[in-house]
Order: sequence, then C-alpha cells, then structure tokens
Amino acid sequence: MPYNIRNEETIMRSNEEIITQIKELIETQVKPAVAGHGGVIEFISYNDGTLLVELGGACSGCASSSITLKLGVEQMVMHYVPEVTKLESQDDQNSTVDPYHTSTSAIMNESAYYNRLDWE
Repeated sequence: MPYNIRNEETIMRSNEEIITQIKELIETQVKPAVAGHGGVIEFISYNDGTLLVELGGACSGCASSSITLKLGVEQMVMHYVPEVTKLESQDDQNSTVDPYHTSTSAIMNESAYYNRLDWE
C-alpha cells in the first residue's frame, strides 16, 4: 500500500490515477531509453498491482529484454508507482525488426578501423 512520506498516512488512489501515472512514466522515461536501442514498449493494462507491457522493435524476441525489464523498467515503475507489485510483458507478434540491432555508426567505425591497419 502506498504511503505519504510526509506523514506516513495511507493514500488510496483510483485505478485511473495509477494508470495515468504509469503511462506518463513510460512515455517520458522508459520509451526514450528503450528506443535508443531500437526497441518499443507500450502500456497494455494495469490490474490489481500487475502491469502488462508489450515489447516491440528490437526488444521483441531479444533475450536481453527480460534483463532490461527486471533491472530497469520494473525497478523504476515500482519506485515511482508503489501500487505496481508485478511487471509482465508480451512480445509484439507483428514485429518484423531483427532483435539483434546494430547501429550503422558501429559498423562504419569497425570498417574504418580495419581499413587503417597495415596488413603487410
């Protein structure tokens, strides 16, 4: 149960208030971080402490996405939205993105490195 830090009284919030806060947190904090790695995360539902999100883009089918969810997203959401006690995810079945995302700049930097070596 959430507590008011200032006077430790229990604060009861409606599901609408909780969902609004979850969606705002996902939009402003989680999505930009996940998008930086080619991933997509969407709010699906919140019910009785359980938050369900959908992973798409490079996150869909990626083995590391479970680590990102547990160590990043889940901890952040539970910190800011104490009503959330469990985070579950589902993969976007329509995602056509390869989960092994490689940036073009990384390929170009590697190429430039090998091109400058002296192979005599």
